[in-house]
Amino acid sequence: MKLNTPTSLLAMAVFLQACGESSPPAEDSVAAAPPVVATAPTAAKPDYSPAVGEDLPDTVYWGDTHLHTSASFDAGAFGNTLDANEAYRYASGEEVTASMGMKTRLIKPLDFLVVADHSDNMGMIPDLYAGKESLIADPQGKKFYDDLKAGKNHEVAIELIKQFSQGELPDALNYDPKSQAYNDAWDDIINAAEAANEPGKFTAFIGYEWTSLIKGNNMHRVVVYRDGEDKGRQMVPYTTTAPYGSPNPRDLWKWMQGYEDKTGGKLLAIAHNGNLSNGIMFPMDAQFDGTTLDEEYVKTRKRWEPLYEITQMKGDGETHPLLSPNDEFADYEQWDFGNLDLSVAKTNDMLDGEYGREALKQGLALEAKLGVNPYKFGLIGSTDSHTSLATTEENNFFGKMSTMEPGPERLVKPLMVSENDTIYYREAVASGLAAVWSQDNTRESLFDAMARRETYASTGPRMQVRVFAGWDFTADDLGSHDFVQRGYANGVPMGGDLSGAGKGQAPHLMVVAMKDPDGGNLDRVQIIKGWMDVDGNTHERIFDVACSGKRAIVERRCDKDVGNTVDADTATYSNTIGEAVLKAVWSDPGFDAGQSAFYYVRVLEIPTPRWTTYDAVRYGVDRPDDVPASIQDRVYTSPIWYTP
Repeated sequence: MKLNTPTSLLAMAVFLQACGESSPPAEDSVAAAPPVVATAPTAAKPDYSPAVGEDLPDTVYWGDTHLHTSASFDAGAFGNTLDANEAYRYASGEEVTASMGMKTRLIKPLDFLVVADHSDNMGMIPDLYAGKESLIADPQGKKFYDDLKAGKNHEVAIELIKQFSQGELPDALNYDPKSQAYNDAWDDIINAAEAANEPGKFTAFIGYEWTSLIKGNNMHRVVVYRDGEDKGRQMVPYTTTAPYGSPNPRDLWKWMQGYEDKTGGKLLAIAHNGNLSNGIMFPMDAQFDGTTLDEEYVKTRKRWEPLYEITQMKGDGETHPLLSPNDEFADYEQWDFGNLDLSVAKTNDMLDGEYGREALKQGLALEAKLGVNPYKFGLIGSTDSHTSLATTEENNFFGKMSTMEPGPERLVKPLMVSENDTIYYREAVASGLAAVWSQDNTRESLFDAMARRETYASTGPRMQVRVFAGWDFTADDLGSHDFVQRGYANGVPMGGDLSGAGKGQAPHLMVVAMKDPDGGNLDRVQIIKGWMDVDGNTHERIFDVACSGKRAIVERRCDKDVGNTVDADTATYSNTIGEAVLKAVWSDPGFDAGQSAFYYVRVLEIPTPRWTTYDAVRYGVDRPDDVPASIQDRVYTSPIWYTP
């Protein structure tokens, strides 16, 4: 290369100096080698940049750990024709054509995605559409085939779900995981993830959903791989149907251990939708089958399930008004119908075993009883979209099933009907997203961050939230330019453990929350505390620690509501209320060093229009009055635990 300008020579001089050379060669003397001069070693200069050598999780990455494609039996039956390749393309920001023919694109692409197709009957529906002989030879398979060809997707999907939920699906339609057809479907999933994965730019995880249903009671888990194809291909996913699998989570955990033993890889599992489990997601005394909880159960569950998906399409799972009567925000997007297929109605005694906050409290009691807290989980959100489209934006909502893609009919059409209740498409929730604080956008870095629970859940908006707990944080730390470095040096982040309280000390939590630049302003920041007293009883309390505007905190609460600027007739709102940034240092006024406790942060946006409000205006139809016109989106951070 020939350098023609003094600027180029100067740049080369700087470059060579950085590489240990003294100066660039002259333009006309490339062939003349400079003399070798021996020099004494010089002392290394101190680094000027404070970031040199620092390896802190300094970036929040946004993704979805729970997305279904046409390979899932229910998604495919609902009319999803998009495979995993198109799911990854859409998540990374490309425009695709949805199953029902409309073009769509995310307003903001994601950083990572887990395609989590159901392991049971993976790839069966595409084969059924193709008229595979072994499937249509069965009378039920032939009926499903004929109905799908006739466009009766909704009816087929609901009947499939009901038969699978009750264990009544014919053997011919239950794919053997050892079969070539099943292995081909799994290979397609892995191939798509490998093709889409671009370390540093976009992470495509390998994964699947283990779909345990106990007579319709939901016990689903998403299994996420840290690994690539070399390990992922060595074992096909675990299923729930005998004789190939089991609906018992203990058996899933054994399979996960077997995978790691065989491959040297790493896995984790993420449970979701305890609200549809009819009380069996978070057992306190015994499992669904009557087996008493023991030391093995609590240790193994904690080992394999570091996260819980607390918000998604089938209802927000933080808490319930009957469990948290003093929480005025406890009724957000509640699905309170019964179990997954509506075969058994909900009763109040089931609620204790269904919601995330209650499970966090019960975990403290189980730890006191058995020595280990099985519900020591971090929090994430995800979509559970069955369209291959990771969609959460209220004003760009492409539904969660292909029969629910945009159109006025989705405001009135029922999703599932039983003698116990009816669920309408309009009740589907636009939630949610997983936020992960990580060093890099790679499988390894993101997985490790999820395993250490440095995550939080969003119902949709991309608010940035950081929280640290320590013993001595002050307002000076909060306002410092090196707030994050101080947080890690002198405390623990979300998902961490705090111990060693000195005499008279109480935890100090530092919280900073910033709005989504494209979303609503912030209403308030809250800290939710749960603890167990000396008698073994659990409690919870909510503290507002930062309020927008000129509101004051009176008796732990902002003294006034933030207000509501939503105009439901035009589906608009104004960001004239709320704040762009809220932050606080808070010390627990009721801390008892002898009591186990946890703390997590909930940040609320100002009210904004719900997707149904946008749809009513867009299509010029009546807005349904049984769902709210506006919602207050929110994030939930992973807890920080204090252990005496």
